[in-house]
Amino acid sequence: MEAFIVAARKHYPRSGPRMLRARLVAKYPGRDFPSSSTFGNIIKRNGLATVRRRRQRARVAPLAEPLGVAEAPNSIWCIDYKGDFKTQDGQRCYPLTIVDAFSRFCIRCEVTSAISTTTTEQIIDEAFREYGVPATIRSDNGAPFAASGPLGLSLLAVWLLRLGIRLERISPGKPQQNGRQERFHRTLKEATASPPAPSLRLQQRAFDHFRRDYNEERPHQALGMKPPGTVYVPSSKRYPCGLIAPQAPSWAQLHVVQRDGSIRWGRKRLFISSALWGQRVHTDPIGKTTWSVSLGHLELGHFDEAKETLRFVSHRRRRAAHYLEL
Repeated sequence: MEAFIVAARKHYPRSGPRMLRARLVAKYPGRDFPSSSTFGNIIKRNGLATVRRRRQRARVAPLAEPLGVAEAPNSIWCIDYKGDFKTQDGQRCYPLTIVDAFSRFCIRCEVTSAISTTTTEQIIDEAFREYGVPATIRSDNGAPFAASGPLGLSLLAVWLLRLGIRLERISPGKPQQNGRQERFHRTLKEATASPPAPSLRLQQRAFDHFRRDYNEERPHQALGMKPPGTVYVPSSKRYPCGLIAPQAPSWAQLHVVQRDGSIRWGRKRLFISSALWGQRVHTDPIGKTTWSVSLGHLELGHFDEAKETLRFVSHRRRRAAHYLEL
């Protein structure tokens, strides 16, 4: 039995005692295995233990408006670009990952050579076609998920909003608010990029192999030592689905955002955001010379007609800084 456990540990060098035992129990249901603590003793006795130093993290105050809680599969998808690295042939790799927050199921793990809106949208589109549409997508504040315009809206964010998806963004500089994704990236790096593959094509092959093992075989402690694939189910909201048209009050003035991101205001142009090109925004008077500019119920800013200035809504003081939905 000890020789069998040692051989299994060498085959799964990154599996701890509890996970290794769960793997073997699932693979050989008819065999009687010792406890997890015995597994740990055998691993240490044979010099196969891995000692890791945990980095101390500074304590941070909780947000006044906490992020949502994943209560079922597809209630929240977490999306992020893992830190880039070079493959052995010198090509830059930017892995894009999508993970279901409830089941930890890895929906996508794709090699990209650069971060772009087009590539990101294509990967998300493929994920929607295979698994359906989630209720919420959580990301950081980097491109292409957010931009410097009103409410941090980017082209990608506007597309997701119009699909009826609620957007969450973590606070800047606080990746621990998306801790499951960060932990997944650490596991991904250890398993597939230490060292990196010889090329991008072989790196994608390593990602695909890891994803199959992670979803279908690798036990997860938060799931009662079950693989994520046994918990995850596709979304009931199928894709493609129609785009939502933001609703405006009947008395408001409608404006179509031009290609350059501006709307017509009399004989002049008022710049709103290039991310809203082709969308309908509406203006509503809130004073003698002041107008509210909104996309659906999302207030973008206030326009002072006398001063000819547009003041965008402060991200820090608005609830929409963390939550966005039309």
